[in-house]
Amino acid sequence: MTHNLKGYVCIVTGASRGIGKGIALALCRRGATVFITGRTLHSGAEGVQSLGSLTQTAAECTAAGGRCIPIMCDHADDASTQALFEHVQKAEGQLDLLVNNAFSLADIVGLAGKKFYEKPIAVWDKAHVVGLRSHYTCSWHAAKMMVEKGRGLIVNVSSAAGLGYFYDVAYGVGKAGVDRLAADMAKELRDKNVACISLWPGAVKTEYLLQQGLQIGDQKFQEEDMESPEYSGMAVCALLADPDVLAKTGKVFQSSELGVEYKFVDVDGKAKKPLVPPKAIDMGLPTLRATRKSKAPAAKL
Repeated sequence: MTHNLKGYVCIVTGASRGIGKGIALALCRRGATVFITGRTLHSGAEGVQSLGSLTQTAAECTAAGGRCIPIMCDHADDASTQALFEHVQKAEGQLDLLVNNAFSLADIVGLAGKKFYEKPIAVWDKAHVVGLRSHYTCSWHAAKMMVEKGRGLIVNVSSAAGLGYFYDVAYGVGKAGVDRLAADMAKELRDKNVACISLWPGAVKTEYLLQQGLQIGDQKFQEEDMESPEYSGMAVCALLADPDVLAKTGKVFQSSELGVEYKFVDVDGKAKKPLVPPKAIDMGLPTLRATRKSKAPAAKL
């Protein structure tokens, strides 16, 4: 995939590591200017924050060919989020892409195996403040910049947990909310030429999941079936470069579905199978899939 994204200005939240880092890398390989956010500015922290930092990501992204600017930001703090967008507005005067990816997954996974009523009520806030609420807040700021220019793309990184239960009540409710957020924002932004899409990566080989032995709760993944963090970045790049992306606005897509449609493969040279059969999503989320545009053949159930 050779899309030239030079001149595009992007924000990717939660890009110290994991899927956010992969998306930033993919964008920079194609020449974009990418502002990345997170709470871990430098390496040397403990716990999950030891698995990557903004400065590490920025160095790798810049070496890949783009321009990557690390911005330390706590997306639970509205003032910190506002400062981010004010900085981008002042520095670049435009915003072409917002990827809402920041999420505190590790705080929830640590309680895997317990029922929702056995966990602290604070788990609800862990899943939704940096996640659903921060996606809304970032989109609020981004939409103002995009509407002014008459173009833009907002991508919410979600998951198949928006379709059905996956190890935690608060997690699944949050992902369903993220999908609905994209759909409803799309209704209000379509006539402003701003598209909103919810993206479902498959099982991704993040640094955290590798550290956990490719297992979350009682769910064990097979490495050969998993995606690299950069695979979802390729999907984002393809959407950003698509002049007809507005035809997809308000819909849910798996990264693997877009790989078939836009003809890209993962960094290992292999195409990835959908984690969920597309037909199952069509049936389970009809209002978010009924008019989806796809050149890809439906996978067999």
